[in-house]
Amino acid sequence: MKDPKKCIIVDDEPAAHYVLANYIKQNPQLELVFQGYNGIEAMDYLRENHVDLMFLDINMPEISGMELLKIIPTHPKTILTTAYSEFALESYDYGVIDYLLKPIYFPRFLKAVDRFFSTENAKAKEEEVAVNSISVKVDGYFMDIELDQLLFAQSFGNYVKLHTMKRTYLASITTSELEKCLPEKSFMRIHKSYIVALDKIDVTEKDFVIIKNEKLPIGITYKRELSDRLKK
Repeated sequence: MKDPKKCIIVDDEPAAHYVLANYIKQNPQLELVFQGYNGIEAMDYLRENHVDLMFLDINMPEISGMELLKIIPTHPKTILTTAYSEFALESYDYGVIDYLLKPIYFPRFLKAVDRFFSTENAKAKEEEVAVNSISVKVDGYFMDIELDQLLFAQSFGNYVKLHTMKRTYLASITTSELEKCLPEKSFMRIHKSYIVALDKIDVTEKDFVIIKNEKLPIGITYKRELSDRLKK
């Protein structure tokens, strides 16, 4: 059995937490990893943790559910919980996959969860065909980096600078961790501090390569492999 999907509840009503937590416990495909009672708590948790599914209340003090979705640059798949159906249409602009009207009944909960897994299965099938992006934490939030836009990655302590066609991102990931996420046929480590997109190399010299006017060193232990890879 695959690992359960990590989900969180964000709602200011304890009764809603009780109902949803009970429903989630009955589904072995879901794992409840966090319960927050306002938008601030949710933001803090999402900055530091990966989440697959968020059950989000719309009407909360300080920051509403809709405001939270607007503030967070990338957020997990979301199922809204609300007593007011008029928010449903707007919510789909923010990637919400379903909404549950309170009081929430178990059959309707199961239908929403099934819709979530349908989107996950479709995503998995796409990833089997090709890995098109990687998810990394930038400025405290997870975001997707399109691989066809990635030129090279540069080690920066416990972080990595991701140089793309448009801009540079400082990602909270090590070079070794990043290397495991990248498709081997398209990317290669050429130095202890650099990973490059092979098809983005403009010039190759004995001790360095050039990508978009950036001169990147080739480590002595990587020279033969790089030469062989570029001949293919």
